[in-house]
Amino acid sequence: MSSRENSSKNNDTTKPTTPTTGTAGKPNDDQELMDEDLREASEVFNSLFSTRRPKDGWAGVSSGLKSVTKGTVAGVASLIAQPIAGAQEGGVKGFLGGLCTGVASAVALPLTGVCVGAYQVARGVGNSVEAVNASRAGMQWDNEKREWIFYYLEKEKEEVEMLERQLNEGKKGKTASGEDATSDLNEKKVKDREFYDLLGVSTSASAGEIKKAYYKEARKCHPDKCPGDPEAAAKFQALGHAYQILSNEQTRAAYDKNGKPENNSADANLANEIDPLVFFAVMFGSHLVEPYVGELWIATTADTMMKDAMEQQKAMDTETMTDEEAAEILHGKASSNAEMALKQRKREIKCAFNLREKIVPFMDATSTDDAAAFKTAIQKEAGKIADTSFGATFLVTIGFALQIEAEEFLGFHNSALGVGGHAARLRKNRRNMQNNFKLFGAGINAATVGRKAMREVENAQKAIEERRAREAAERASKSIEDDKNDDEPSELDEEQAKLAAQKLEETIPALLELAWAINIRDISRTLKNACKKLFTDAGVDMPVRMKRAEAIRIVGAEFLAIGRERGGEKYEIKDAADIKTRAEVAVMTTMAKAQGQEVNDDDAEEMIKQARNMRAEVESMGYDSNVSDKDVKEKA
Repeated sequence: MSSRENSSKNNDTTKPTTPTTGTAGKPNDDQELMDEDLREASEVFNSLFSTRRPKDGWAGVSSGLKSVTKGTVAGVASLIAQPIAGAQEGGVKGFLGGLCTGVASAVALPLTGVCVGAYQVARGVGNSVEAVNASRAGMQWDNEKREWIFYYLEKEKEEVEMLERQLNEGKKGKTASGEDATSDLNEKKVKDREFYDLLGVSTSASAGEIKKAYYKEARKCHPDKCPGDPEAAAKFQALGHAYQILSNEQTRAAYDKNGKPENNSADANLANEIDPLVFFAVMFGSHLVEPYVGELWIATTADTMMKDAMEQQKAMDTETMTDEEAAEILHGKASSNAEMALKQRKREIKCAFNLREKIVPFMDATSTDDAAAFKTAIQKEAGKIADTSFGATFLVTIGFALQIEAEEFLGFHNSALGVGGHAARLRKNRRNMQNNFKLFGAGINAATVGRKAMREVENAQKAIEERRAREAAERASKSIEDDKNDDEPSELDEEQAKLAAQKLEETIPALLELAWAINIRDISRTLKNACKKLFTDAGVDMPVRMKRAEAIRIVGAEFLAIGRERGGEKYEIKDAADIKTRAEVAVMTTMAKAQGQEVNDDDAEEMIKQARNMRAEVESMGYDSNVSDKDVKEKA
């Protein structure tokens, strides 16, 4: 190698590199800005046009039509908005510039929508073969992942329990040894679960499980095992107290109903007296159908709203609340929707498990006699439900939902080209449309009746105030000294309160009819999803799923037939006095339970019957004897 080559090589190796400072980092910054702009443009494009993977050909056509429609609407809006915005910013020149931009957008956006629509249709047609094969294999379309999957009921239960633990991560209890407490989807509800958390057991744990958990936790948190923990003795004492309460049937039952003794102050009981879940269960008599429909949405929503209001009222102390506490309250508001969605999902899974348990006799039947016995048992259960106040309406709603979901599933698998399934779906859609119209009409009626009652109360109050002013003027003109204390209730005040109560009672039927319309829609939706989970469970093979659907169809048919026979198709509510009676008993029941009294669902129904009989007797006595209302009440 020559000396020149060596010199050149040495110069190359010793040449200093250019520092990556100043303008050296500018290309990277520009690239990041371009990437950010592309992401924003992509988000706008995806929000404007439907670009998600279509399930099949029909989904592709639907997606394509949406894209064409959105593109056309956006183009027309741009044609109108751009010239106006330009004129506001630049006068005539801005108007002309905006007009040019608007015309360009009016052409480009619909054209883009057509192109995207054609692309989505082509994608949908291309996915049709996969959709047919996946559907035949028992797979389900996941709308979130946009792919075909095998659905497993047990797996979803585990997933919901995990999501519930994550949602309650910040407020979950701890065991005595400091580990996270666990809960189960099907565990019973209790007033307070702190003692269960200390032991690390479910609220449904047996006496043996509680004892075993106590010894396990005691070994972990015993003061001798934790010499460096100054709170070990207190933890061990709390663990022993929890075990003492839960190991005794009587004290455990009292704890489940009332919570810890220190939580049973007058204020706490007053705040917790009206439990919406108990109130609506008594009001609608839904305890017998709870295994089928779960807790009604209207009750769960009321319960959540009341708890949120109480927590926010307690926390919103501007003098003592820290920034962290305020942020926590805002976070709780943001997560309430997710919590409600998770509750509904949990409810549907529990209903699916309950339905699976209900049809076990039919699934295990080995003869026609066994199948007939199953049908007879369902008829007896339906008859018992129908005897309750709103039982016939529950039977019709539950029966139709179960029967139609089963017929739709069986129709798609048993009939040629799925004709039976399409016919059942058509009937279901027609019924849902009728229910939606009823809900809309009930909402308008409730709003109208409520406004009318408010106007009448306001007019009556105005008339009473004018009458009071005239009487005061008359006394003043006659120089009559009025020694009466204005703070004391007068006959006019009593008359005003009585009138307001009367007008409120007149609105009850309309409000309850609206509540029923909401319940019907809620039950139909819940059972639709519960049946889908039961029929598409890949944990069992297709013949078992088909037999499940047959059993559910029998349950639905019997419920529907008996419900119709008892008049459940019509749920018009006109008797305000009867509704008032149920409401009063519902309030009494919730208060009694809050105070630790043992009141079961049968007791509540018996109280309602007794109240009805007493009301009928009092009314009869009042009309026949021509006595005053005061005398009737005193005698009653």
